[in-house]
Amino acid sequence: QMQFVESGGGLVQPGGSLSLSCTASGFNMENYPVGWFRQAPGKDREWVSCITPRGTTGYVDLVKGRFTISRDNVQKTVHLQMRALKPEDTADYYCAATVYYRDQNECVPIGDYWGQGTQVTVSS
Repeated sequence: QMQFVESGGGLVQPGGSLSLSCTASGFNMENYPVGWFRQAPGKDREWVSCITPRGTTGYVDLVKGRFTISRDNVQKTVHLQMRALKPEDTADYYCAATVYYRDQNECVPIGDYWGQGTQVTVSS
């Protein structure tokens, strides 16, 4: 069963930076795209970014140029470097294995396998 453990969240001022990490287990992560998703209070979970096994990346328009996703297939980790953070980036962040639809620039999670998430709060 796919399992994910997210970490790295915290409280940061607008304009600040954070780096999130996700450790995957229970499946061959090297064979799957993996993505980051977020859910703000009172809102649906939304896709943020994903990366294919070979390193092709996709980002939702709201974070392009500010967030950078990377992966280490040996360590089974995926990272999300976030900079120039805005209050609207406040959310719980989750990672998941995904299907990447490059033409639509969208990642869709596989199944319903979610970790506990990591909370990011951007506030002065």
